[in-house]
Amino acid sequence: MTVKEAAAALQLSLLCGDDSREITGVYVGDLLSRCMSRVEEGDLWITIMANINAVAVAALTDPALIVFCEDVEIGDDVLAKASENGIAIARSAQDAYALCVAYASIGGAAS
Repeated sequence: MTVKEAAAALQLSLLCGDDSREITGVYVGDLLSRCMSRVEEGDLWITIMANINAVAVAALTDPALIVFCEDVEIGDDVLAKASENGIAIARSAQDAYALCVAYASIGGAAS
């Protein structure tokens, strides 16, 4: 499933990035040092850590999409850095559990 398809099915607000990438897995995590070693290329990464450091982790790990859940506020600096690095970012009002259940229900694969 592509980022665009997932964003539509999960009712995400896609804020920046390439929406044509394939999502190949899922990772949910907020502890960025742990995410750095666990997020894999092509993942849908679900987190509440909407800060510039999350973008730095994504630049190293190359997820297909970061979803900032629970309607956390995303600063302009975060979106600018993500755009600069070609990182797709979306926002959701749902919590991480609800997003995972919804993603699984539309046929999304776990890594």
